[in-house]
This record gives sequence, structure tokens and C-alpha cells, in this order.
Amino acid sequence: MKALVYNGPRDVSIENVPDAKIERPTDALVKIVVTNICGSDLHMYEGRTGMESGRVLGHENFGQVVEIGSAVDRVKVGDWVCLPFNIACGFCENCERGLTGFCLTTNPGSAGAAYGFDQMGPYAGGQAEYLRVPYADFNALVLPPDAEEKQLDYVMLSDIFPTGWHATELAGVRPGESVAIYGAGPVGLMAAYSAMIKGAAKVMVIDRHPDRLKLAQSIGAIPIDDSADDCVEQILNQTGGVGADRGCECVGYQCHDHHGHEVSNLTMNRLVDSVRPTGGLGVVGVFVPKDPKGPDELAKKGQMAFDFGKFWFKGQAMRTGQANVKAYNRQLANLIHAGRAKPSFVVSQTLALDEAPEAYKHFDDRDHGWTKVTLKPAA
Repeated sequence: MKALVYNGPRDVSIENVPDAKIERPTDALVKIVVTNICGSDLHMYEGRTGMESGRVLGHENFGQVVEIGSAVDRVKVGDWVCLPFNIACGFCENCERGLTGFCLTTNPGSAGAAYGFDQMGPYAGGQAEYLRVPYADFNALVLPPDAEEKQLDYVMLSDIFPTGWHATELAGVRPGESVAIYGAGPVGLMAAYSAMIKGAAKVMVIDRHPDRLKLAQSIGAIPIDDSADDCVEQILNQTGGVGADRGCECVGYQCHDHHGHEVSNLTMNRLVDSVRPTGGLGVVGVFVPKDPKGPDELAKKGQMAFDFGKFWFKGQAMRTGQANVKAYNRQLANLIHAGRAKPSFVVSQTLALDEAPEAYKHFDDRDHGWTKVTLKPAA
């Protein structure tokens, strides 16, 4: 089958690889109809992880079931499904508690597995024609009859819509509150969208890319351009000098200052500065245990100079970590089916899988107008 393969830093290519197939009775085989490029893929694309060459990338996947294992009972051939990027067993202690992003079964010796991702198990990604889905009855979200029609909305349930929602859950967003969101990439935009759905009174999105800030404004958020003025001061001005009730970090360890220099602690410390005393912070931007190519000695060890004294003195609360997609994806699917949510507003390009190598380059360069890329293997 045809798939996008990681060869090394900034080197991906379309190759013929062995066909995905049923390997265990609990597996399903899904024909991929839409798969996305995620900002998290760029960490591997840029060579900032230990990703092995020859791996197939892609953890945001949507398609149709074409084969099931003998032990699969609920999922049927022909079902339209969206696959959470978390691969979970459904029966370990963490899965029983709803923490499917930290499954103890699917990646022995660690907590959590994913498709096509470094240190998240041996699983192939879905930027390919077909994908093997382990524990299919538990992992596959069977979609409503409008799945094919709304495929660019439903594919966002694989990661970025639940992850944006998760950011607001971690921060504790409630109706009527103000929220500051760092990052207007796809996850930051989904966090802003989620906060709006939840009834936040004021949502401020901080970024420096005009096209992404325009998208934030299109859903009713207040765009804050941090390319020149002090974004913290702008947030304080928007909130009567007090700060936002809640804050979400949706950038991660590769954040940059307005000069283009990588400063891994920048958004975290700004988050503390821009949220009021006793406010809540939700951090879903990716931070890694080690980053050998980090810009300083702390970053290389996955550490940062964090304003803990100010964080402590302000009595803020912080929660972090990847989204447990299954905790949210069914409810969010219901919002899409009812016409109450249309997360596909972030999509800027829909391309053939063959165009993926060039798309990775544009997306990695943050070229104007490249907000969210979806790929279609059959195109």
C-alpha cells in the first residue's frame, strides 16, 4: 500500500510499504479516507525526537471499516469511523478511569500509545491507504449517517477538537468567564472554539500569524497580536487589569519570541502573568522529557526556568497532559451531527496523499494560509 514514510529530519516520502492487515482477533482494518497533518507531527519531521526512519506517520485518521477480526463484535464492515490518536485497551486501570491517553497495556513499559508517533508504541500511522486498529470495539468511534458528508468535521475528532476541549477542561473553563489562549494553531483555535461553545464571555487568542488570528476572530474570539506589543499587557487591558479567569497553553516547547528565537518557557511564564490570582491553567502544548536539539541546557533535559514563585503566590492551579480523546469524542460528534459544531473551519488545504511531502514543508514553515492540512489517499 501507499504511505508517507519518515526517512530523517525534514525528509518524508511516499513509498510502497507492506499492507496493513489484521494481526489479532480484536483488530479492525480501516480504509483511510481522510488523514491530517498535525502540529505534533512536526516535532518528528524536524528531527526533534528519536523517531526511527521507515515509520509511517499520521495519528489523525478517519475512514471506513473494510475487515474485522474474529473477536470484534460491535464494529461492523462498512462502518464510518474516526480513530482517537490514543490507542487504548479499554480494560487496564487507567482505561477504566477514563484515562485512555495513558493506557498501560498498549505500550508496555510506558503509559500511552498512539499511531505513528515516537515512543508511543510500534504502531504504524494512518497517512496511508489502510490502517490497522487494535482493540477496535473500544477504540473506533462509529459515526452517524452523515459521516461521509461531514468527513472534514468528523476527522477532527481524532485529535485536535478533543484536545482543544481538553485544554478548556484542564483550565476549568465555565460559562461567563474570560479565557486567554496561547497559540492560534489548530489546537489553539479548537480550544477557543470549545471555550465559545461552553459559554465563555471573552476568549482572547494570542499569536503573531495574521491568517490564524483572522480565523480566531471569525469565531468570535479577540485576536491578540504579540509580534510587537506586550501580549500580557493587552490581556490585562482586556480584563480590567486583573487577568483572565482561565488560560490555555496550546503551543508547547518549541514556542518562539517575536524575533523568531526559540524560548521554551515563554508561553508558560506568560500564562502565569496573564491569568488572575486563583485562576486555572490548562497545558496541552507538547513538552518532552528530553530534547537533545533544544536551544539551551535546560531545554535539552526537558526542563525550563518556570516562574514558580509567581505561580505559587497567585494561587493558580495547573493541569497538563495529552487528551484522553474517548472522554470527549462521542459528545463532540453529537455536536457535529446536530449542526452545533463545525470544526472544519480550520481546514486550509485538502490534498492528495501524494502531495504530503510538499505539504509538510509548507506547514512546517508556517507559510501564510497553511493552517490545517487534510490528506486524501484516494484522491
